[in-house]
Amino acid sequence: MKMKSKKRIAIFVSGSGTNMENIAKRAEADELNCTINLVVCDQPGAKALERSAALKLETFVIERKNFKTKQEFEVRIDAELRQRNIEAIFLAGYMRILGPDFVRAWKSKILNVHPSLLPKFPGAHAIQDAFRAHTKETGVTIHFVDEGVDSGPVILQRSVPIQPDDTLATLEARIHAVECDLYPEAIHLFLKGI
Repeated sequence: MKMKSKKRIAIFVSGSGTNMENIAKRAEADELNCTINLVVCDQPGAKALERSAALKLETFVIERKNFKTKQEFEVRIDAELRQRNIEAIFLAGYMRILGPDFVRAWKSKILNVHPSLLPKFPGAHAIQDAFRAHTKETGVTIHFVDEGVDSGPVILQRSVPIQPDDTLATLEARIHAVECDLYPEAIHLFLKGI
């Protein structure tokens, strides 16, 4: 039986890069049928760049402020991805909303991790929003990116109960632990389908 070739992946980051590091290590250990061929970062000082360097991953740092429009910024990113024959994109703490042209160009090939049980608590402050709402549970969602904000088709979700003695920090830590397991699980399912 012929093995499927490993998919060429780009991971987009803006911050600490813990999810990127987790995915890259699992890909390197052959737990995922992909190679991380590029890390795209929009923040030159991001901790994710140190993590990428430690893993010997190629990086592409690009700042939005250097482009007149969001579309020009994303056209440049798209060109870099295509030059490297990237087949799919995993967002891992990338804190920009992708434009409709970019999303259409990569339809059904962009995955995102979101720290809530979507459609509840979309947006950049999901953990804080769930905590402040005094809800009994929140969770993690891995979904395809569409033209809306955290509105694409769900691949996997896992619940995280909010304990009566939770602080925002303890809740964040438990959610991030779930992300580390759930995102690779969703990636595995996704890679089987492409």
